Amino acid sequence: MSGLDRRGLLALLAAPPAWSAVDCSDAPGLPYLPPCKPWPKGIEGQRKADQGDGRFLNPVLAGDRPDPTVLKDGDDYYLTHSSFEAVPGLLIWHSRDLVNWRPVANALLEPVGSVWAPDLCKHGGRYYLYLPVKAQPNDILVMWADRIEGPWSKPVPLGLHRHIDPTHVVGEDGRRWLYLSGGDRVRLSADGLKVTGTVEHVYDPWRYPDDWDVEAFSPEGPKMLFHGGWWHMVLAVGGTAGPPTGHMVIAARSRTLDGPWEQAPHNPLMRTTSSRERWWSRGHGSLVQGPRGDWWMLYHGYEHGFHTLGRQMLLAPARFSADGWFHVDVDDGVPLPMPAGGQAVRHGLPLSDDFAGTTLKPHWQFLSGGPGQQARTRVAGGKLHLRATGKDPGDSPPLGFIQGDPAFEVEVDVDFDEGVQMGLMMFYSPRLYAGMGANAKGYRLLRYGLDLRGAPRPPGIARTLQLKLKCARHVLTLYSRLDATQPWIKFPVQMDVTGYHHNVAGGFASLRPAIYAAGQGEARFSNLRYRALD
Repeated sequence: MSGLDRRGLLALLAAPPAWSAVDCSDAPGLPYLPPCKPWPKGIEGQRKADQGDGRFLNPVLAGDRPDPTVLKDGDDYYLTHSSFEAVPGLLIWHSRDLVNWRPVANALLEPVGSVWAPDLCKHGGRYYLYLPVKAQPNDILVMWADRIEGPWSKPVPLGLHRHIDPTHVVGEDGRRWLYLSGGDRVRLSADGLKVTGTVEHVYDPWRYPDDWDVEAFSPEGPKMLFHGGWWHMVLAVGGTAGPPTGHMVIAARSRTLDGPWEQAPHNPLMRTTSSRERWWSRGHGSLVQGPRGDWWMLYHGYEHGFHTLGRQMLLAPARFSADGWFHVDVDDGVPLPMPAGGQAVRHGLPLSDDFAGTTLKPHWQFLSGGPGQQARTRVAGGKLHLRATGKDPGDSPPLGFIQGDPAFEVEVDVDFDEGVQMGLMMFYSPRLYAGMGANAKGYRLLRYGLDLRGAPRPPGIARTLQLKLKCARHVLTLYSRLDATQPWIKFPVQMDVTGYHHNVAGGFASLRPAIYAAGQGEARFSNLRYRALD
């Protein structure tokens, strides 16, 4: 749409059918525009990528799914992504077309620290997960399973305290390696569960021009592929957040794993070049072959205006040229052709929960806190029983879930003991959250990560009530009522939560709906309902 004046743009806005043929991402001097075609509605109205007409519109996994690692296993694809402090973590997803994904199981069931970019691989008929952990001390752990659904082994530390973002590689001679951040590698034992050598430096990553706006050099996330007689190394530089133009994907190749490594002449292969683009901080790419043998790159990026949703998982076509280098065709915010030959699985998962059965569904996670949090929960009689701890959401680890819609509502029924303060909120970290709480005396306002005095208890509302949270493009509105026979009572304070994200507070997470229970006793939650809004 280069050269289009403001009058022409307004004409296009008045004629939506014409948008499908327009590049919406490059209007000079104008702010970012919505995508040319809206997302189809999936479960509960959640947005999904598959357009139903042979095309898809990114993100393929909406919400906070950073640092994707993908494994092609016959006709099946499996992936997972960073889970940081959230437990359980490392949710594994399954697809047969790279666009539609369904959840399988959480691989990590215990807290081990902040889990960064993992690597999912298969060797000798066994699945492995290598995961870097920020903890005391930092380390890289390994887990394994004979079936992708698990059970997965307990994590074993490898004693690698100075690196992140491992990638498992098997050389031409059958030896196993981990390639690491910074252009380093280390030899693994035959079973892949121990380090057998010292860390060695094998590659000096390509450097971008000094006048580019980036967060930091930070070479990380190496991914390896052997193709056409070359080993290809794909990695990220530029920092994963910060300026929208910082993060990028670069590549190098070598005839052997030992090097020497030749820099791709067209580096960087992928980068956000303007803050007017729809996807910011594009990076951390993984190459994967499609169902019919063509090539694709899974990567992550922040959606323009929605850092709060975290780094979402995106898909772009890739191709190998005659000189043996591969290239990536970056998503420009319009629908793209689906990978050929795949079969769609039912995409996504419901976030609503009637708490049937006796176990929590896999999307629920404790968003902070150390060991012992899962013992605070019990599912019985159609209710989630959550034992209270701490004095407020900052020290009472909440239970929440990832969502990927710019606008949505959450409702829940609750009853609680006399000594409990419970609530419904949007939670980023123990230092930053917003929402509402209630105790036997009245309501509490949760704002800026503080538990503030709220409104007095409305007549008729005691310790059994319904709560509702609406977050519509960062405007947070809160409601309560006695039961479904009563009208919703709007909380007297509305909040703008635009700034509740990593570039403000650190932590690499996303802003998520969550429930909590502080004090003494128990809160019981039931009939949780999630609905995406237009």
